[in-house]
Amino acid sequence: MPTPHRVVIAVFPDVDLLDVTGPAEVFALANRESSTRAYEVRLAGPEPGQVTTSAGVRLAVDLTFAEVGAAVDTLLVPGAVELGPQGPVPRIDDAVVEWIRATAPHAHRVASVCVGAHLLAAAGLLDGRRATTHWSTAARLAADHPLVQVDPDPIFVRSGRVWTGAGISACMDLALALVTEDLGEEMALAVARHLVMYLKRQGGQSQFSVPLSRPAAARRDIDELCAYIADHLDGDLSAAALAQRMCVSERHFARTFRRETGVGAAGYVEAARVEAARRLLETTDDPLERIAAAAGLGSVETLHRAFRKQIATTPAAYRRRFRSAH
Repeated sequence: MPTPHRVVIAVFPDVDLLDVTGPAEVFALANRESSTRAYEVRLAGPEPGQVTTSAGVRLAVDLTFAEVGAAVDTLLVPGAVELGPQGPVPRIDDAVVEWIRATAPHAHRVASVCVGAHLLAAAGLLDGRRATTHWSTAARLAADHPLVQVDPDPIFVRSGRVWTGAGISACMDLALALVTEDLGEEMALAVARHLVMYLKRQGGQSQFSVPLSRPAAARRDIDELCAYIADHLDGDLSAAALAQRMCVSERHFARTFRRETGVGAAGYVEAARVEAARRLLETTDDPLERIAAAAGLGSVETLHRAFRKQIATTPAAYRRRFRSAH
């Protein structure tokens, strides 16, 4: 029998429970589906015994960091947070960072889950690479590590042998992607069925829809306008039309909308229209002409241009990758 792929998951006090158990369950189901021991999962901690997670559930450590050695196929690093006055703050333990820095060169691949990306960055593994993390700490990751190309939007990002995943439940998507690389898409699909998951939320998809990805506006009229935009994507959503709807000058509208949403009105409208087109590409067989019209993008040419700008792919390629099976 082939040697099982050895997955070592780092655990430490207050680690996020699902960051650990989610991927472990994916790998366990891959073993069941393949009828072989394709994966061997081990939990490694700074000390022997048990680790108390952020949920209060205790995990038993299989190996101490010192016992792991060089035989690591996948090094998986989850995260832990502390609540600060401005929101969640990733916990950076120097001993964990040093162990990651020493162990990563021996691993075939390295992956982080959620705010575990901050630990990889602290170990110098993300310098010069594109990476993601939980949306709530992405700005901090970019500020603390300017050499990292932080993209707060995707579910996960692969940069060479280093993978980074977004927040909490995205650990399952990341683990399924690793299974796809190791055992093929059919095996990953079988695992996804057991988990009652779609095997379509891959790396290029957004952590959030357009409305949820923006901070809530302090002004109720702006929130109402955003809802109007979502309901009238095939209508006139030019700056002039939106300013008229708010009964203000176009200049005043542009300044107010950007201040309240953090993005210009034209960019917001285009992102909302692309999101609508993405949903139609995922769930229908409608031709591109109909999708472009329904999403308010007008023409197939405009649809292509918006997709290249927003998600760096074409509508046809997106449909091939994410189309849901009936």
